[in-house]
Amino acid sequence: MSTDRPVTLATITGAHGLGGEVRLKLFSEGVESLQRFRAFNDSALTLSKLKDDGKGGAIARFAEVPDRTAAEKLRGTALTVPRSALPPLGEGEYYHADLIGLPALSTEGEALGTCIAVENFGAGDVIEIERPPVDGKPGKKFMVPMRIEAVPEWDATRLVISAGFAAD
Repeated sequence: MSTDRPVTLATITGAHGLGGEVRLKLFSEGVESLQRFRAFNDSALTLSKLKDDGKGGAIARFAEVPDRTAAEKLRGTALTVPRSALPPLGEGEYYHADLIGLPALSTEGEALGTCIAVENFGAGDVIEIERPPVDGKPGKKFMVPMRIEAVPEWDATRLVISAGFAAD
């Protein structure tokens, strides 16, 4: 796993007001997780103000964004930091970015596919696995809850999926 690979913490969803502030969709756990960072996107954006929007997102001001026109141009921009800048994890914790791209194997060692996404619909994380392509067609996808009974082990090199959770 590359420790300097960019990890997306939020996305700019649009302008807020006339003074250059932007709305953020957060991919981390709240505004506090963004506040530890001052620079994003290889220092292209410098955070000067950040507040919770009360709706699960945030409102931010960047030093390089002087007005609403400049803010509107940033819609869709991902805010990234190097993976190495993220705090260390505790036992059993993971960053979504570390799971995406990992090969998924069954508990019997059968290759199941690759983790292509991590979602959370409110009841905990769910990983999406894409099976290998067949006859030139994209592989089928299936989802697995990121719980110990479904994914009994994982590390920086692979995910192990319990039998019964690996859809056919």
